[in-house]
Amino acid sequence: MNYLPMEKYTKAWIFRHKDLPVSAEDLEEIKPLSEKRAEQIWSEHISRGCSHPEHFSGDDWVGQDKNWVDKDYWQSAWDSSKEALPPLLEEFLGNWDDNVTVYFCYQSDHILETKWGIFRHHWKNFLFFDNGPILLGRKRREVVQFFENGSYRIGRRP
Repeated sequence: MNYLPMEKYTKAWIFRHKDLPVSAEDLEEIKPLSEKRAEQIWSEHISRGCSHPEHFSGDDWVGQDKNWVDKDYWQSAWDSSKEALPPLLEEFLGNWDDNVTVYFCYQSDHILETKWGIFRHHWKNFLFFDNGPILLGRKRREVVQFFENGSYRIGRRP
């Protein structure tokens, strides 16, 4: 089994928050990965050597400055009453179709799968946990990493 039912996902409250509710229809499109599937995605696309964003090394593509092209801040857009992504992020990923499968990777055993359109609409919910998660798209090189100081960086996977 690749997915956990949302009712068994221990952090599902981020999608039921009273200030940022997610419709039942959209919630069906947000799929927590099983631990085994999450570890497979993490190993294939992020790191074989570390399990958490706080531990990346120079051996991991994420830990190499050459793979990151720019940075900006997400906090003011998150605090806004508008749902729009921060402008640099929207520009960087603006050519992604709404149906592109994306993975929001908190750590090796904690990954959510959804579609770009769903993520773009509910990105604030995903960032209730902001200690280094990585957004990547299936068959896409563009990546984004978010940090708890309200910043993010954009780059390309090798």
